[in-house]
Amino acid sequence: MSDEIKEIQWTIHTTHPERVAEARAKLSEVVDPEIGMTIIQLGLVRDIQIENNAARLKMILTTPFCPYGPAMIEMTKAKAVEGLNMPVTVEMGMEMWDFSMMEDPSALDWGMYA
Repeated sequence: MSDEIKEIQWTIHTTHPERVAEARAKLSEVVDPEIGMTIIQLGLVRDIQIENNAARLKMILTTPFCPYGPAMIEMTKAKAVEGLNMPVTVEMGMEMWDFSMMEDPSALDWGMYA
């Protein structure tokens, strides 16, 4: 297992690189209450695109039946609006989350996951 932190590359990294840092900072305020890690650390934000001065954020949840899912989606939308300073639509991706999507695999070394 690699201890290298891998920042997920969103479409805005190429199209609007000046918006990435603030978007990441605001989205890092959204914490999965069951796991205690941010949606950025977990790799749940899969992409952000900007078109016509509006953003589309694609995200997934750690489990399709996450009881905190609706609240996390709403918080993600609110923080994305703050970080990007424009309207944001949140779209749910269909891919299944797994540990390899995490930005920092060293979190696995905390003994949180067996």
